[in-house]
Amino acid sequence: MFEGVMVAIVTPFSAGQIDEEAFRRLINYQIENGVHCIVPCGTTGESPTLSHEEHRKVIKMAIDEVKGRVPVLAGTGSNSTAEAIELTRYAKEAGADGALMVSPYYNKPTQEGIYQHFKAVAEAASLPIVVYNIPGRTGSNILPETMGRLAKIDQIVGLKEATGDLGQMALTIQACGPEFKVVSGDDNLTLPLMAVGGRGVISVASHLVPRRMVELYDKFMAGDIDGARRIHYELLPLFKAMFLETNPIPVKTALGMMGMIKPEFRLPMCPMSEANQATLRGLLESYGLVK
Repeated sequence: MFEGVMVAIVTPFSAGQIDEEAFRRLINYQIENGVHCIVPCGTTGESPTLSHEEHRKVIKMAIDEVKGRVPVLAGTGSNSTAEAIELTRYAKEAGADGALMVSPYYNKPTQEGIYQHFKAVAEAASLPIVVYNIPGRTGSNILPETMGRLAKIDQIVGLKEATGDLGQMALTIQACGPEFKVVSGDDNLTLPLMAVGGRGVISVASHLVPRRMVELYDKFMAGDIDGARRIHYELLPLFKAMFLETNPIPVKTALGMMGMIKPEFRLPMCPMSEANQATLRGLLESYGLVK
């Protein structure tokens, strides 16, 4: 279920409040352009700044707007196991198809602590879980042998891999087995990861070029490796631009330039520097995304 091109959807704001109309519009734009899954309340959705009430509202809105057309993988991660259980139970009750759960951040748990955290949520919430490994944000790395243990838990069905280490990704795929779905957390590593057995991407760039991202995935799956590679290199400058500043600043700024949302953030996220905005606009113009 959780493979292909999945978009880590942003949370648009207007005057400090969630912009429900823009959020629903973004979801429909993604689905109309062929994405395979909507992922609300991830880091790209500025989940750390959402209240618990807003977090639930965004998950519910996504499920309501998707209307079963594609799966909804709701972000429910926390560095508190009890809180992660609570959010994951809510996602299940609301009708989400699965939960995306980041490894506990800041606490820096041991490998055994990481294993016990996910095991406890899986047992308590009874919802398919995709683990999210991003050491650059969490301060700890889920090692391949730990993921191999987690993959044996029925409710844990996949992994979003954002270590940037293809060697570790390959070892993780080997440890988890061919049926376990490992997807990229970085657009620029989608194709390389698929080459060693990955199953797609939870994407930021899909906000801007969903159809091209889907075409990259489809071409690879159809065996057209050269075609997939051409799209990869075509989009590589855009992938790089999504990290001119901390995600989701560049993608929300780009969506603002495209007239799809207001480029509004919640602190500690802040507007992009003028120099980087100029660079980003020039790139978007080169792709024909803005005039």
